[in-house]
Amino acid sequence: MSFLRLTYRQKLFLLATVPLVLAVSAIAVLVAAQSRALADREIRQLETQLIEAKKRELRNYVTQARNGFYFIYGSAAPDDEDAKQQVMQILSAMIYGDEGFFFVYDYDGNNLVSPRQTGLINENVWGLEDSEGTKVVQEFIYTARAGAGYVEHLWPKPTTGQEARMITYVTSFPSWRWAVGTGVFIDDVLASVAATRAEVEARVQRTFFYIGGITLAALLLVFASGMVINVRERRLADAKLKELTQRVFDAQEEERGRVARELHDGISQILVGVKYALDITRRRISTGDPRAPETLDKGIGNLSQAIQEVRRISRDLRPGVLDDLGLGPALKTLTDDFRTRTGIQTHFDTSVFRNRLDQDAKIALYRIAQEALTNVERHAAASEVTLDLRGHRAGATLRVADNGVGLGESRSHSGIGLKNMQERMDQLGGTLRVLSSKSGTVIEAQVPLTHLLPPEGAPSQTKGHA
Repeated sequence: MSFLRLTYRQKLFLLATVPLVLAVSAIAVLVAAQSRALADREIRQLETQLIEAKKRELRNYVTQARNGFYFIYGSAAPDDEDAKQQVMQILSAMIYGDEGFFFVYDYDGNNLVSPRQTGLINENVWGLEDSEGTKVVQEFIYTARAGAGYVEHLWPKPTTGQEARMITYVTSFPSWRWAVGTGVFIDDVLASVAATRAEVEARVQRTFFYIGGITLAALLLVFASGMVINVRERRLADAKLKELTQRVFDAQEEERGRVARELHDGISQILVGVKYALDITRRRISTGDPRAPETLDKGIGNLSQAIQEVRRISRDLRPGVLDDLGLGPALKTLTDDFRTRTGIQTHFDTSVFRNRLDQDAKIALYRIAQEALTNVERHAAASEVTLDLRGHRAGATLRVADNGVGLGESRSHSGIGLKNMQERMDQLGGTLRVLSSKSGTVIEAQVPLTHLLPPEGAPSQTKGHA
């Protein structure tokens, strides 16, 4: 069939599209891999934060319970059976929620208190194992004898009788040889994390298919155009193809940014705190506890903190002042916010730039300042930070100095941030210097003269200094 025979030019054009297909395929695979890696890192962080919040809550429960009857234990002799009975009665009555309860085992493995599973009381369960082979009671006792700590294990849920993942905080009454503790089931946390992973995977798959669909549509359109147009029109089609490829890249970046914004949700642990505060308030109200307003105020405070965190994240993603007023005002706003939020004395000084830095350089220097201040807040233990932005004959330099402890012990934490700074400078052809000692850290980022725009009215080939 003659209409299916391709001319030499059409075959050459078809062959020329092969590198594009390979490049876009590689980009799609890379985007999917990076999105999954980013999602996995953020989800692991979220899971850790949620579990840590539950651990803190467990420790508070045990501390509050211990404080409630410490006046009995503290004044009782090791063989005071009446005091032991009083404490056991108090602990037996301390149940909370649908699953919460306190337990007591002596160091020989005998259960003394188990209000949710009364069949264990007065039984020796030293060898009790969960389905994973963890000797649960032995772990409780070993942890108590060591002082206090957390044990992660499987335990039957009182409401269903089915085993579920549990975190237990155990402390010791050494004079009575007791292991006392309480636990909380974390199957809801695991289910939430699993659901988040599934949602992220679905979004990554959709992004992959979108890229493939756009690329396929583009190739079909370009190839169909090549069948009917002349050489001059092919040149025009090549330009359109480049524009379309750029749109594919933009779509990828936009999707990655959207996934990052949704995953970089630093307020989850705050909201968990709000939930627990509201739960405690509800229980206190139902029991007539006068401390109910106290926990409600705490929940309201946490909610206000979550609102502020959302605003901060939104502002950090893309500060409007950077585009409207330039790098200097943007860094001034950044340092003011940092000083207000952390209480660290922060100073900013600059020469007048009049927005002479190009957009790439402004964004890079702003992100470097942002990352440097984040490292100071998290790791430096500094009381003073100085930012200085200057233009000179070689380009422009941003200098961030603090009087903290240096990078000796925190370099492993700040390594990713420093790597990101270095990559930004590499992309601009600039340099990054990091000087650290026990008296502080200095970070200097310099962009070359090629990223400074000429003064207004000056010839475009002449580069002035800031």
